[in-house]
Parts: sequence; structure tokens; C-alpha cells
Amino acid sequence: MHGVISTDEALRRAREVGMDLVEISPNERPPVCKIMDYGKHKYLQSKKLKQKHHEQKLKEVRLRPKTDPHDRKIKMEKARQFLEHGDKVQFTMMFKGRERFHQDIGDESFQEIITALADVGKVEAFPKMLGRRMTMLLVPTKTPAPATKKHDDHDKKDKAPRPPKPASASPPVAHPAPAAPQPHSAPARPAPSPEKRAESAG
Repeated sequence: MHGVISTDEALRRAREVGMDLVEISPNERPPVCKIMDYGKHKYLQSKKLKQKHHEQKLKEVRLRPKTDPHDRKIKMEKARQFLEHGDKVQFTMMFKGRERFHQDIGDESFQEIITALADVGKVEAFPKMLGRRMTMLLVPTKTPAPATKKHDDHDKKDKAPRPPKPASASPPVAHPAPAAPQPHSAPARPAPSPEKRAESAG
């Protein structure tokens, strides 16, 4: 807080710290300004806009009174995913022919669904019969957190430093083969002196 100062002085102070002078409340008298990094400020504002609340959608899961247990389990897992994502789930059970006279099967099935998904969903519209269909609406119990961007390095696991490689053994030094013995030659005889050459000539 620097109090009321002139615009030139405010700009000078912003330049001294390498930042920008941003007008926060232009309608005030005098206007309120702040020394900040304007580029970083814009980036944070855009990031907050991207992290807006999840737009809730209505998903439908259809069942039959005689739905196979394996298929029923798959549909329940799908409904759980929808609720965890923050969407509403409408369960619809279709009755055909004489099945309409056994609505108790639908009521029992929907009660099992309510119990199985109680940790992620709660009943907004209890089971009711509409013609040949019985419907029920579940809503998520918790509001999902805004999605954040995952960084590439988030999935990378920290690797332990590799131990240094042991120094490789030095290659064996090739020693030269011993030289073959040379035959001994007779020592050269000394040249005869001039006197002896003269005697032999006489």
C-alpha cells in the first residue's frame, strides 16, 4: 500500500521491480492500481474460467425384470461411474405382456439398486409406474471436483539411480614371443699386419 501517488511515480515504481501497473478499480476516485505481473494475472484468470463447475447431465440405464445377473452388474457399474462423474441417472425398467402384473419385481430390484449405490447416489424421484415403464431417478451425493490438466510428468515414475557399471577388466597384454636363437658364427679374424703380409710374400 503506497497511498495516493501520481501516475508517473507509480509507473516508475513498477518499472523498478520489473512489473506492470494494472488498474484494478477504475471507477474509484482516485482509481486503484496494483503493481503486478500482468501476463501471469491473465493466465490465472483463464485457468479459473476453465475450472468451472461440471455441467450435470441426465443418463439413463434400462433394465428388464428378467435381466441377466451379469448384464445387470455391468449396468450397475456404469451407473456408478455416471454418479461419480456428477451426472443424474434415471433407471427405467420395461415390462412386456404379463410382466406388468408383477410390479413387485421392479420395486424389489430398484430397492436393491438404491442400497448398492447409496455411497455415491441418493433418490430424487422414487420408483413409479408410467404405463409399461417403471422409473426412478438418482442424483450424486457429492459434487465432483473440477477437472485439472494432467502433466505428462505426472504419470512418470521415479526411477532409482542406476548403480555405476563395474570397470571392465583390462584386456590381457600380449607379450612378444621370444626371439628364436640365432646360430653363432665364427668370429672374424683380424686382418694381418703389414709386416706379416711382407713375410708371407717373401
